Amino acid sequence: MKRVIIAETAGFCFGVSRAVRLAQECIEKGISAVTLGPIIHNRHVVQALADQGIRSVDSVEEVPEGASVIIRSHGVSRAILEQLRERGVEVLDATCPFVKRIHTIVSESEDTTQLIIGTKNHPEVQAIAGWCTNPVILESAEALSEWLAEEPDRRNEPLCMVFQTTSTQETAKKCSETAKKVCTNCKIFDTICGATEKRQKEAYTLSQQCDAMVVVGDSMSSNTKRLAAICKEHCPQVFLVDNADELVPALFQSTSTVGITAGASTPPWIIKEVDNIMSDEIRNETVQEESFEEMLEQSFKTLNTGDKVVGVVTAITPTDVCVEMGTKHAGYIPYSELTADPSVDPQTLFKVGDEIEAYVVRVNDVEGTAVLSKKRLDAEKNWIDIEKACEEKTPVEGVVTEQNKGGVVANVMGIRVFVPASATGIPKDGDLSTLIKQTVKMRITEVNRARRRVVGSIRALQAEARKAAQEKIWSEIEVGKKYHGVVKSLTSYGAFVDIGGVDGMVHISELSWNRIKNPAEVVSVGDEIDVYVIAFEPEKKISLGYKTEENNPWTIFLNTYKVGDVVKVKIVKLMTFGAFAEIIPGVDGLIHISQIADRRIGKPGDVLTEGQEVDAKIIDINTEGKRISLSIRALLEPQSDVAEPDVAVEIPEAEEAEVAENASEAEEPAAE
Repeated sequence: MKRVIIAETAGFCFGVSRAVRLAQECIEKGISAVTLGPIIHNRHVVQALADQGIRSVDSVEEVPEGASVIIRSHGVSRAILEQLRERGVEVLDATCPFVKRIHTIVSESEDTTQLIIGTKNHPEVQAIAGWCTNPVILESAEALSEWLAEEPDRRNEPLCMVFQTTSTQETAKKCSETAKKVCTNCKIFDTICGATEKRQKEAYTLSQQCDAMVVVGDSMSSNTKRLAAICKEHCPQVFLVDNADELVPALFQSTSTVGITAGASTPPWIIKEVDNIMSDEIRNETVQEESFEEMLEQSFKTLNTGDKVVGVVTAITPTDVCVEMGTKHAGYIPYSELTADPSVDPQTLFKVGDEIEAYVVRVNDVEGTAVLSKKRLDAEKNWIDIEKACEEKTPVEGVVTEQNKGGVVANVMGIRVFVPASATGIPKDGDLSTLIKQTVKMRITEVNRARRRVVGSIRALQAEARKAAQEKIWSEIEVGKKYHGVVKSLTSYGAFVDIGGVDGMVHISELSWNRIKNPAEVVSVGDEIDVYVIAFEPEKKISLGYKTEENNPWTIFLNTYKVGDVVKVKIVKLMTFGAFAEIIPGVDGLIHISQIADRRIGKPGDVLTEGQEVDAKIIDINTEGKRISLSIRALLEPQSDVAEPDVAVEIPEAEEAEVAENASEAEEPAAE
């Protein structure tokens, strides 16, 4: 045997470490306590605790009077917790945060059938089922398929799927695929413990590299058995041992590389014993006799200021986030050390069971606490990202927080970035305060980490984006193509519209079908409008149109009215031979003097006034000449016994020219 490799993830996980430490603290403080069921799946640890007064009981009825109860990392059902409360028993809850998260998920899914994928008789699975209203426990994807096939209606029922924290990713993947393929209303939650996943991945990799694998752990431990199963898929020799006494070193004499991994319930001293026996270098050394307290002490990681730690959120209070790190210290992150973004609500960033990485700011060995900071760790990482963004010219995003004499300051990944006024994209003498609280994209142009100085440019990124947009427009532009643009400026002869990086001009004659004197009568700066290309000169200018045939007043009139219709019109101009009346904006009709009243009148002003609204009948539509004849007389009661028929009015030649002249005033001049 040439080499022994121990998996980095071998041994206690944070949840198990936390449970054992809680029991040890009871011993140190002289608290009378029992565990409800074995605290972890390892007979050596359970026996060592029992020798010091922390024994295991199987039911609530067995709890001695006056004793506290330690809830093991597997958790218990809602009913058991209620029984303990009814008896007035003090509960010391060591339930793994990942397991607690599953309890919350199934509790909030009361109106569904809760599918639990895991080992049916495992205490963790039994505890989860105890928080469900309608639990179904299945051990594999095959079992899930069979259950769904038993009653086809189940496929359409609301379902909630969770996984035992020590399940394999392969099992989770197969079950998820089956549910997504067959079920129409199934919510799937990834509840496999992150530490379990890492341990299984490392066992997978290590077993491919070694000639033999030793898996250390209690044979009753679910995660230990899964580790052994994973190793057997890739390694010819796999040995599951409870402790070093079960090893037969002679089996490994012809083996060049041996890997060692261990379940989450395996204490460090047992792994150490196995390593001592397996390693050539220390095979003849005698394992030092140590007390349980000493070995437990060694199993906990030490903490020092400046260390980087990984833990799991166990509670969220109004002032801080509590973190379990698998150490003797209780870690907490004050809200002030959680994030550099003051606009973020700290309570929305994490939930119980989330994994979190942080710096150790201060350690208090007397109180057994450690102050942590996620903000400082993020800042360190963000400095690296900022430097990389500057080097690779990668755009970054930030929020402008303040204005100063020379420009504005933005928060980018928790770091202050100064943007000079000339680089903000705001015109000279413009109002920089309009950027405050705005999310902007920029290019990092300078980073001096020693001086904690970072300079950025919004304008540089805008210029690059505009150039790219211009190239795209010029490469794709064609007559008739439509664009959604923004009115940038107005002149006496038209409006300039930004169609995405390039400005085009809409001539005043193309803005409206009606005669207008100023473009401002139709559009304003900042308006978003739809335009189309009339003509263009590559890389030079673009002529745009705004008015369309769909909004041509004459087209609208023809699609809406016909001869014989009665319409309410507005008198807009009085002439000697009649009155012009607006039917719809942009379309006028003529009421000849003979059609104004049922009697002879001297002039139209004797009956009508400009601005007056009257009802009139359409008696003729000249489509070619775009002229309309109206009649008020046709709606009046005739004085004679015989009604006069509705006929088109014959206009004398002398008056024809005047009608044509008046009609031409509504037409636009040719575009210059």
